[in-house]
Amino acid sequence: MKLTLDLKKSVEENASEYFEKAKKAKRKVKGAEEAVQKMYARLSKEEKRVKEAEEKRDELEAEKSRPKRKLEWYEKFRWFISSEGFLVIGGRDATTNEIIIKKHTEKNDLVFHTDMAGSPFFVIKNPDQKDIGNDTLIEVSDATCTYSRAWKLGLGTTNVFWVKPDQVSKEANPGEFMGKGAFMIRGKTNYLPAKISLAIGVMDDGRVMGAPVTAIKKHCKISFELMQGNEKTAAVAKKIKSKLGDNSIDLDDIIKVIPAGGARIK
Repeated sequence: MKLTLDLKKSVEENASEYFEKAKKAKRKVKGAEEAVQKMYARLSKEEKRVKEAEEKRDELEAEKSRPKRKLEWYEKFRWFISSEGFLVIGGRDATTNEIIIKKHTEKNDLVFHTDMAGSPFFVIKNPDQKDIGNDTLIEVSDATCTYSRAWKLGLGTTNVFWVKPDQVSKEANPGEFMGKGAFMIRGKTNYLPAKISLAIGVMDDGRVMGAPVTAIKKHCKISFELMQGNEKTAAVAKKIKSKLGDNSIDLDDIIKVIPAGGARIK
């Protein structure tokens, strides 16, 4: 290294001048190093953003290219297959309650309801006039409880009863009015013990099913049991989709089977 000395200055003065220059150079190097580190941090953040955007784009493209499964007629409602193989349908709101009772309930079916206002109607479909076993009765009563206001209110149980279709009428008592989704129940009601019980699983054909735990375990290889909680529905659905690791599963299909009012994975 070549040094230039000022002969008019003393050795100490020359040394001091070079020392100051060295300090300035050191500060510049440190500043340059910090700038490089910041640049790398920004590049890393940008690379992560680009990767996430590409993954999201690929997922959307895969979604568009995937052939759409033909929906069954009952998939517009709440539905599940009982552990004994019976199709069960339930209302999502007043409108679907009305449709189920008026258009999709036949004489050999059984109709379930709770004593709570705003409860869904659930119907066991029985076109072949089979004997409906106790396991199915319990599962449907639990489903009726789970999708009633009991879930949102944090209750563990509620009263659920079943009746025959001819006991359900839109004809109100004198001076009363039956609003949309509401029906008059006449005659004997058959009460069953009912509790909150919900699991979500994916069937072999890709359908997402929400039902009491025993029904899900019978028909789904992978399942997630849910409980009442404080997490938002969409957040819980995203966790389930992530755990499934299957891009063919539509997030909305998972959201649809989770009751309103907050949940958590058990």
